[in-house]
Amino acid sequence: MDFTKLCTFETFQQVWSHYGHGRDLRGVLEEEFTRIKGITYLDHAAATLYPESLIRDYCKDISSNVYGNPHSLNPSSRLTSDVVERVRYRVLQHFNTTPEEYSVIFTSGCTAALKLLAESFPWRPQTENEAGSRFCFLTDSHTSVVGMRGVTSACGIVALPVSPQEVENRAKDDIKGEDIICQTPHLFCYPAQSNFSGRKYPLSHVKGIQTRRLYPACDHDGRWLVLLDAASHVSCSPLNLQDCPADFIPISFYKMFGFPTGLGALLVHKNAASILKKTYFGGGTAAAYLVGEDYYVHAANISDRFEDGTVSFLDIIAVNHGFEALYRITGGMNSIQQHTFGLARYTYMLLSCLCHGNGQPVAQIYTEGQFASPTTQGAIISFNLKDSAGQIIGYSQVDRMASLFNIHVRTGCFCNTGACQFFLGLSDQQMRRNLQAGHVCGDNMDLVDGRPTGSVRVSFGYMSTFEDCQKFLKFVADCFVEKPVTVDQERLEKLKTNTAASQGLKDNTPIEIINGDVCKVEQIEKLTEPSLEGLGHRESNGTEEIYRLTNIYIYPIKSCGAQEVDNWPVGPLGFLYDRCWMVVNGNGVCLSQKRTPRLCLVRPQVRLSSNKLILQAAGMDTISLPLENTAQMHFSCQVSQSKVCGDRVETVDCGEKAASWFSEFLGQTCRLIRLNPEFTRNVKKRRPSGAATSTSLSLVNEAQFLIINRASVTLIQKLMSSRQDGSEGDELLDAQNVISRFRANLVVTGVEPFEEDNWSHLIIGDTLFVVSVGDARWSEWTRRLVSEQRSRSCLCRSTVKGR
Repeated sequence: MDFTKLCTFETFQQVWSHYGHGRDLRGVLEEEFTRIKGITYLDHAAATLYPESLIRDYCKDISSNVYGNPHSLNPSSRLTSDVVERVRYRVLQHFNTTPEEYSVIFTSGCTAALKLLAESFPWRPQTENEAGSRFCFLTDSHTSVVGMRGVTSACGIVALPVSPQEVENRAKDDIKGEDIICQTPHLFCYPAQSNFSGRKYPLSHVKGIQTRRLYPACDHDGRWLVLLDAASHVSCSPLNLQDCPADFIPISFYKMFGFPTGLGALLVHKNAASILKKTYFGGGTAAAYLVGEDYYVHAANISDRFEDGTVSFLDIIAVNHGFEALYRITGGMNSIQQHTFGLARYTYMLLSCLCHGNGQPVAQIYTEGQFASPTTQGAIISFNLKDSAGQIIGYSQVDRMASLFNIHVRTGCFCNTGACQFFLGLSDQQMRRNLQAGHVCGDNMDLVDGRPTGSVRVSFGYMSTFEDCQKFLKFVADCFVEKPVTVDQERLEKLKTNTAASQGLKDNTPIEIINGDVCKVEQIEKLTEPSLEGLGHRESNGTEEIYRLTNIYIYPIKSCGAQEVDNWPVGPLGFLYDRCWMVVNGNGVCLSQKRTPRLCLVRPQVRLSSNKLILQAAGMDTISLPLENTAQMHFSCQVSQSKVCGDRVETVDCGEKAASWFSEFLGQTCRLIRLNPEFTRNVKKRRPSGAATSTSLSLVNEAQFLIINRASVTLIQKLMSSRQDGSEGDELLDAQNVISRFRANLVVTGVEPFEEDNWSHLIIGDTLFVVSVGDARWSEWTRRLVSEQRSRSCLCRSTVKGR
């Protein structure tokens, strides 16, 4: 077949069906990557490209918000802290894990994360009675992993390089598990994906090493921990830490988003966090220390403990915009993996089949497979070109020629000497001779005694196109192939067959998560004489006093206006749909009336009969949203993690309609999110008796219900009046205004001022409410309530009776 005909999109579609993330990729390039017009960028494994919207949104964010040092407690600093914590959650969510399983320690990059681990790992040197720790690493490892040896050697620790073949070939069938007797800690490091060849190593190695089934763990007693170098892997592939719970995972964000550079992270499993030791302590890492003596107590939180000084918080904020752009443009890592692997697979097929006029192959490709599946091969191709006599063409010559065609590739050993030696067949002695000949890492001395010192690497990103492959292949054919250009047809057909088989594998595309059904509740008939009981009951002349529940309010959207109702269903989280939604800014941080006073002007209404949430505010068109949200959700944030009063909550985005409405009204980028019905937020409270009770909450601050006493409000009004000097213009707030400012759910009358402070519980109808310990700032006049339902119920405005 004519090589020119093979370099067509029709041929590509025959080879691979996944392309463009289901979008018009050309339109995406015109909107997001205008700066690369005329450039064929094929060095994504080194640094991918950032979309222009990421920078625009980031600049708008930091231009419109004041972000202070997170170590302070002022409003700008609290905003920073909230955003930083939000980004931590989002990093963990991206890797399908939670803060209960992993901690995120921000560093200046993957290399800094590795250095931090090397310096804090509890290495044990060998003694007469006990074997020492072992630092083991796959020979196909990045320089920054092997460089940890500099720390371990100084500690007298044995460094053991392990070839990929040895891991399984020298494995043992029995699973030993953790050694109870010997607790000597060992560390095994391996890459999820080789940055040299793109080979993906089995993620099952993590558990295989931890259970001491695989080599070298099977040959040495002790506790084996695993460092999974994910820097190359996560650029184009999903990583599910539920499947491979490595103890340590270093990453760099610029390889994922292109921006920011100089920021990475070390993910630390909770089971490994306690073993890490620290000597130096910087600002923000100490719970307490003394200047006059060697006394130091480290911060309890592992992230705080290891993030010396102030974190690069503006760069961390940029990470949030990186996630937004990534998911908005592509839909997620599964789509990126399918798209980039297809481009790499197609390029590999044609490059490996390309021949000179005399039939000699043009390229020697360094791979141990045939790009059969994205589960075993990443979007990286490493190769050298050959002339018609079979001699290697130096990579520097290829690089210089590619630059003339504005094709950007990477050359050398890519900071992976072990893989370079393996694929190029270079012994340690030859590597030393190359050094003596003047060759050092990163130079352009591509041949020594006719043998290559490195190779050419092309790699793809989510914005790479078929045209990039086409231009590169035609460049090779035009500049390095002795005419006529020929193709190894037999090999090509064989590779096509393998591709068809690989596309038959299960496609792990993202599953759309929609809002589930809320818990159903029964409404009971209106009761004529509900009772209100409490320790603070009062009697007058031996008769029972009459109390009344005068008002019921729900607040569908946290920090927005109230909806007054005559009766309302009670569910497992409190009033049905009470504080079920909240508004967040562009970084996913909850907006409150303290930060955004205009929220109080939004008057949401829940319409149970029509299953609608109504949004209304002065000057805005009224819109409605489904209570049970089956509409198409926000593409980039279907399920996300947010924070309410220090608690992590899972939320679901309510879509562009609501986001546009709130953004227009509030004058800033924001979104409406709701509590994920599949998530349970359990907060333990203390009863007055001292017994603990587990409570499920919505997006409320502390408790399911808030109660306020009208007598307390009246007294507050009198106190306010007595402090006024009588000057004109100082209008006293009426009772209803005071009540609305304290955002109570239940308003009662017929009791003494602050009598509710002494209640331990009350009963309204058949529903028992237990008073929890409230926030001291509010407990002088209001009590927080937790419901313990004797029956599912609907509360009504009623007369209540105390005893």
